[in-house]
Amino acid sequence: MTLPKTAATILFCLTAFSVQAETLDPGRIISAATGDWDKDGSPDLAMLVEPAASNNEEDHAVYIFLKGETNRLHVKTVAPNKIWGNLETFGQEPSIAALPNGSILITSHNDAIGRDRWEQKLTIAYRNFDFVVAGYTYTSYDTLDPDNSFDCDLNVLTGKGESNGNPVATTGEIVLLTDWSDERGQSACGRP
Repeated sequence: MTLPKTAATILFCLTAFSVQAETLDPGRIISAATGDWDKDGSPDLAMLVEPAASNNEEDHAVYIFLKGETNRLHVKTVAPNKIWGNLETFGQEPSIAALPNGSILITSHNDAIGRDRWEQKLTIAYRNFDFVVAGYTYTSYDTLDPDNSFDCDLNVLTGKGESNGNPVATTGEIVLLTDWSDERGQSACGRP
């Protein structure tokens, strides 16, 4: 049996990762994507991983692997407790995807519960030998009050963007994925 390229990469990566600090249970992987994050011509891997059962109060972690000189994937970034999502409720599952420009897109959302529906997207890029949050997009609406909506699209690196149709200008910064918080993006967008 031949595994698809992504599945084979994930299996190879898990074998390599078990040599690291912990063995990663494949059943904890929520979503995975392959791409050339560091633009060296070799496929790399990014995954969303749910916390261990003993840490069920935490959000999901982001694991990013790069293919090294030995032609093996190695862990470059682990950002625990980073991405919200509920795997047991339809409309609340987070996902990770590769963008054509070599960046990573992480999406979380609530399309199912309550009147506050929202979607958040983080664009992750490889800069200066590490992974940073390059873009932040957030949209929300109230199912009972169509006038109560919010949208923001911010280039974190330049500090420029748009919030509810108005220009936003903050100080551009390089924020490592491991240091990112959703409050940082919401504050920059001026969300009440």
